[in-house]
Amino acid sequence: MGAPFDFSYVLDFLPKLAATLGITLLIVAGSLLLGIVVGFLIALPRLYNVPLVGTFSKVYVSFFRGTPILIQLFLFYYGLPEILKLVDVDLSRTPVLLFVILTYGLHTGASMSEMIRASVMAVDRGQVEAAYAIGMKRHQAFSRIILPQALGIALPVFSNTVIALLKDTSLAFTLGLMEMTGKAQTLGSITQHFVEAYLALAAIYLAVSMTLQKLLLRAELRLRKHEAPEAPTKQPFGLRRKGLRRRFAAGLETGKGGVKL
Repeated sequence: MGAPFDFSYVLDFLPKLAATLGITLLIVAGSLLLGIVVGFLIALPRLYNVPLVGTFSKVYVSFFRGTPILIQLFLFYYGLPEILKLVDVDLSRTPVLLFVILTYGLHTGASMSEMIRASVMAVDRGQVEAAYAIGMKRHQAFSRIILPQALGIALPVFSNTVIALLKDTSLAFTLGLMEMTGKAQTLGSITQHFVEAYLALAAIYLAVSMTLQKLLLRAELRLRKHEAPEAPTKQPFGLRRKGLRRRFAAGLETGKGGVKL
C-alpha cells in the first residue's frame, strides 16, 4: 500500500514530469517522420500492384498492425542486436532512444501506409483523367489534383494516429528510457504516492493530446476550406410519407365533393 492521498504531491509532480515532456515529444516527432517515409514506401507497391514487393508490403502491415507494440519493442531492443552480431555489427552502445524511435517509426509506418493508400484511392479517378485531358503531366496531376484532396481525406486518420502514438510512448519506460511514464514510476517509488504521480501524468498527457487535437483540427479545416458544403440531410422515408399523408388528408377535408381541384 502507498502513502495516504495528498493532492499537494500532484502539484509538486507536475513540473518534474513536464521536464521529461521533451523526450516524449522527441519520440513522437522522430517516429512520425520515420513512419511517414516508411508508410509512403510501403504504400506505393500496393497502389501500383507490384507483385513481389506488394506481397512484402502486406506482410509488413499485417505484422506491425497485428502484434502489440510492447512485443515489438522487446524484439527490436533485445533481438535486433543479437541478429546483427552474426554479421559483426555491434549495437551494444546504441542509445535506447534510437531503438524506441525505430520501433515506433516502423509501427507507425504500417498505419501510415494504409492511410496513404486509402486516401489516394478515395480521390475520384475522373478528376485525374480530366487533368490528363487538359494536358497536365502525371506529377502535375498528382501535386495539384490528387495530393490536396488526399491530404484532406487523410488528416482525420493522421490525427488519430498522432494521438495514439503519443499515448503509446508510455510503454518506452519498459526499456529503461526515462520519459514521462518512467519518471512518474520513479517519483511514485521514491515517495510512495503513486496515485498522485499518475494523476499528474494523466493531466499532462490530456493537455498535450487536446492541444495536438485542436492544432490538427485547425489544419484539417484549412485544407478542406475550398470544398463545397455538405447537402442537407434528407428526411427519412417514413417522415416524408407521414407528411404526404397529412397533406393528402388536408386536401380531402374540403367538403363532400372530394378533392378540391
